[in-house]
Amino acid sequence: MAEIKEAIKEKSMNLQKEMLAKQFHELSTARELGKKVVYTFVPGNLTELILSFDMLPVYPEINALQSGMRKKSAAFIKDAEKMGYSEDVCTYVKCDIGMMLNGNIGPTGEKLPSPDLLLLSYTGCFTFLKWFENLERLYPGVPVAMLHTPYQEDGIITKDQIDYMVKQLKEDVIPKMELVSGKKFDYDRLSKMLANSAKAEDLLVKILESAKNVPTPIDAYFAGVYYIGPIFTAFRGTEQAVEYYQELWNEVQERMRLGLGPVTPEGEIKEQKFRLVMEGPPNWTNFREFWKIFYDMGAVIVASSYTKVGGVYDLGFRHDPKEPLESLSRYCMGCYTNLNLPQRVDLLEKYVDEYKADGFLINSIKSCNSFSAGQLMIMRQIEQRCSVPVGFIESDLVDPRYFSYANIKNRLESYFQMLEQRKTILKQEGVTT
Repeated sequence: MAEIKEAIKEKSMNLQKEMLAKQFHELSTARELGKKVVYTFVPGNLTELILSFDMLPVYPEINALQSGMRKKSAAFIKDAEKMGYSEDVCTYVKCDIGMMLNGNIGPTGEKLPSPDLLLLSYTGCFTFLKWFENLERLYPGVPVAMLHTPYQEDGIITKDQIDYMVKQLKEDVIPKMELVSGKKFDYDRLSKMLANSAKAEDLLVKILESAKNVPTPIDAYFAGVYYIGPIFTAFRGTEQAVEYYQELWNEVQERMRLGLGPVTPEGEIKEQKFRLVMEGPPNWTNFREFWKIFYDMGAVIVASSYTKVGGVYDLGFRHDPKEPLESLSRYCMGCYTNLNLPQRVDLLEKYVDEYKADGFLINSIKSCNSFSAGQLMIMRQIEQRCSVPVGFIESDLVDPRYFSYANIKNRLESYFQMLEQRKTILKQEGVTT
């Protein structure tokens, strides 16, 4: 067996890893620290509100994807299927349930605490509802707070929708948080946290939009998953998050100054032959191998929908300390999976145009209906509107049975050949790309 080289990482990637490890360690010692724990989800999360009560958030999807990256998910999924969970059920759910059935030992090997509150603020994914029903059965007697998020069917967020969500926050969510935490809601503390969120969001937008540069200094999909980690999980609203994004922005500016490309686990991409926009989440069980197919062929992802799953900040939204509850409501409704399909197409078209992409590629996830529903329509629309080659590959989130390296590599090689031919034709016609 060939020796696996240690992955090369940017300073900010290592910092993010340290932050994540610290988070899991803090969770493992929550009871000793006297901390209450809230289980919630990434899209449309109320992290700042949770932290304002001095409670710690746990994100089941993060547990699952981290387990997938650490090659632990297969066994958890099999245990969940033995209990009766179907092969077609979201593999995040099965991995998470399997992990809990095996003692709730988290991805870092440290035991995670049981929840004191189940907080469901789902956005565009009805699987979350059934997931929480299962968590209720696993943790009987734990209080449940549900924040119902209106779907953007018409593509707009109305005052009535905001008022509806604020009412839920005031009458159900916050009172339950007060009861569980033993603390009164602190309006000013939440506002200060939202001010930190807005600072971090400003920096994140600058970082992701740096990919408009040619050459791009970042990969907005594979490296992007590291970049979004702190802001979509336990650190949004903290000064630590602001410091992280300032450090990352400094790195990106330096790479732009030097004309350097993205850092990959194997080193810097020297030649950027193809610029792509990507739709859909990555595969986590073979993340490094998946990424390597792209950089071996000189392909970089300049924009992706997945990095917007926890908030579409480049369309102008920022958490507003002057309107804390209204701001949280807008945030929940504005996540990518809560956009309707025409909105998603418009956003992806914007990325193809503004980021000077050579092509558009979909990674369709077998068990994720929130993303896969409508993807063929999206692909056809982008092809018609943008006149760029489109591609379609399939994998899964954390089930290694549904990742075929050979199949994906063959499909991508054919796709990149098509991109190369297009570049040749355009060059012959005197068109620069």
